[in-house]
Amino acid sequence: MEIMKTDRFKKVVLSVILGIYCVGAFAQALTFTTDEYASRRSKLMEKIPDGIAIIFGAPNVTGYTLYAQSNDFIYFTGVEIPNSILVVDGIRKQSTLFFTSTESAAEGEGIDPEIVRNPEGVIGIERHMEYEQFSSALDRYSSGDIVFYTSFLPREIGREVATEKLNVLRRDMVMNKWDGRLTHEQQFVKLLREKYPQVTVKDCSEAIEELRVIKSPAEIDLIRKAGEIGVKAMKEAMRSTEAGMYEYEVSSVYEYMCMKEGIRDMAYNTIISSDKNHPYLHYYKHDRLLKDGDFIVMDVGPDVDYYDIDITISFPANGRFTPAQKEFYTACNEIQKACLRFLKAGRTPEQVGEMARDYLEEEKGFDLEKKYWNELSRHLRRGAVSHYVGLAVHDIGGTARGELEAGMVLAIDVYAAFAGENMGVRVEDTVVITGDGYENLSPGLPREIEEIEALMKEDGVVQLLKENKMY
Repeated sequence: MEIMKTDRFKKVVLSVILGIYCVGAFAQALTFTTDEYASRRSKLMEKIPDGIAIIFGAPNVTGYTLYAQSNDFIYFTGVEIPNSILVVDGIRKQSTLFFTSTESAAEGEGIDPEIVRNPEGVIGIERHMEYEQFSSALDRYSSGDIVFYTSFLPREIGREVATEKLNVLRRDMVMNKWDGRLTHEQQFVKLLREKYPQVTVKDCSEAIEELRVIKSPAEIDLIRKAGEIGVKAMKEAMRSTEAGMYEYEVSSVYEYMCMKEGIRDMAYNTIISSDKNHPYLHYYKHDRLLKDGDFIVMDVGPDVDYYDIDITISFPANGRFTPAQKEFYTACNEIQKACLRFLKAGRTPEQVGEMARDYLEEEKGFDLEKKYWNELSRHLRRGAVSHYVGLAVHDIGGTARGELEAGMVLAIDVYAAFAGENMGVRVEDTVVITGDGYENLSPGLPREIEEIEALMKEDGVVQLLKENKMY
């Protein structure tokens, strides 16, 4: 046992050392093949046969934060150069990338200089022009019978979600009587209509949504990788958690375990709720001192090359379930497992939920009217099928509607908060729908009570550092 602990401690120390050198090594090359990006642009061309689509990249950052490209732009190009514009021409069946950069500037931003030197060859795009030529190019496009398409949704950058960002901007900026500015996208549409009154301007966000909702095998591979990293980090966070720790310590363990794998960022703020904070489903202050008897909901996933994973675990801070915790956790876990059992392309979320309900009541013999079960079983109305996951954790398309299709990546999510008892619970996995079922893209987590308690008996990073007087 002592030898095993020593070996594990050496591995932990080595991972810390290696982690220091991994983080920040993000020299950007294309994530996918040029054919993959060309196929996406070609599919968009088919949806806009009467015009051009104008897609903006993200501007330079205004502070000392990591640059992230906008999701639509990275989806069609794979390029991180700030202040770039993509024009996809559905009439001439070609694309043009507008940007101005130097090889040295690109290298300083962690971008392969070859992308600047030879964009057509590296990116596989038909044409490249300087950013300053964009206005004159639009003048030429506008001379014929043409439609200008652009997304009316705000650009997703970093941890953002386009539809949620739009709601915030409407409330805090557009509708604010002491502000009143338009969003960047609204302003662009306004300027287009003023400068080119003869041109029809249309929203192409729905066309882009239809493409992004169905993931390619290459995208699924990347989300699967995010799942592997996320699960590994979740398990280490669970091992390390104990009463007497602050939530920020648990969060730090998780995020370090992800960062040492060389990832860019978390997909979203690390959510940890416990005690009175359970009703706040996105609580991320990490300010509670965990006490004996606390039950924790931890919802977090890494971002790997712009692709996200969404995973949630629930476990007792001291590693031992109380009878009440066993009861509500069992209800949550069994409902999620039942919904997963019936996921399949061609079925609607409602059909999945009906089949799961019948299975739980008739085959498993559970009483869904009992305490805890009653509240949690509301998720059966839609088979626990929640939002799409992809370039954004709440990916474009929102909540899945209608028949499920192969290639959809979805969060399967069951949760409830019991404010009167200072308890909450959540079990969530990210899956991809297949023709004959589904694949869990975040497998390997202990989900059964016995598995969770057994894992939490093991020493985690925190305990090993304490034992060696390094914590």
